[in-house]
Amino acid sequence: MSTSVAPLEMVDTDRYPLTDPDRPAWRETVGRTRAELAEAGCSVLTDFIRPELHEVLREECAVLEPHAYTKIEKVNAYNTAIDEPLPADHPGRTIMERGNAFVARDDIPASSIISRLYTSPLFRRFIADCFGLPELHELADPLSGLTLNVIAPGRAHPWHFDTNTHTVSMLTQAADDGGIFEYCPGIRSAADENFAAVRSVLAGEDRLVRRLDLRPGDLQLFKGRFALHRVSTVEGAVARHSAIFAYSERPGVIGSAERTRQLFGRVLPAHLAGRGVRGDELLD
Repeated sequence: MSTSVAPLEMVDTDRYPLTDPDRPAWRETVGRTRAELAEAGCSVLTDFIRPELHEVLREECAVLEPHAYTKIEKVNAYNTAIDEPLPADHPGRTIMERGNAFVARDDIPASSIISRLYTSPLFRRFIADCFGLPELHELADPLSGLTLNVIAPGRAHPWHFDTNTHTVSMLTQAADDGGIFEYCPGIRSAADENFAAVRSVLAGEDRLVRRLDLRPGDLQLFKGRFALHRVSTVEGAVARHSAIFAYSERPGVIGSAERTRQLFGRVLPAHLAGRGVRGDELLD
């Protein structure tokens, strides 16, 4: 168990110098990550978790799988109501099945590698710097913030756009086959939805699609609001697991009761009290 691993000792700090933000190596890493985010909206920091801890990372998250709440849904790429009236050629009329499940934060032990990482101020500062933000905050939501995304064999997370701007995730268990992260960087913009290109990808055209060979322990930073993306169908007998570290530029963010119940099948008093800042930093 990772209880013997001190904070940030799980990170390969020789490659990723989180413990010393003033070192030139920090600036080099941040600069490279920013450049990749600017070019493709995605950056992968391979073996962010030390290789000798990959199996600990996998085991800690694998035992959480039974806690995952599953709700199979019919969705479109925009996460809008599928019965919303749309023009005949609008890509939002393409309906897909979403089969990923989520383990809530209150089911993830505080001693786990992913929990220690999520709550680390140094890690949070590093992520903010990589995204070019002055600061980031943990969500105040007791169920979101840190979650484990579980995609069982035969299921997928279909093509979609994120509503939040910045996504931080880490693969903790790879599928036997399939479960590939695929994305189309910059396929739309704030000025142009580019429906024709989105429609072509949904129809099976892969000219704009990039694929990532993610491995356990890799940290992925992603800008998903303008990049169409998905996790392809998981094949074989092993589920795909990934930790999602949700942060906000604002403190005190709590999800709505409706969205929380949709994701986790339950709500807590914090979701019903109306306190805190409501935001779209929850999972997509």
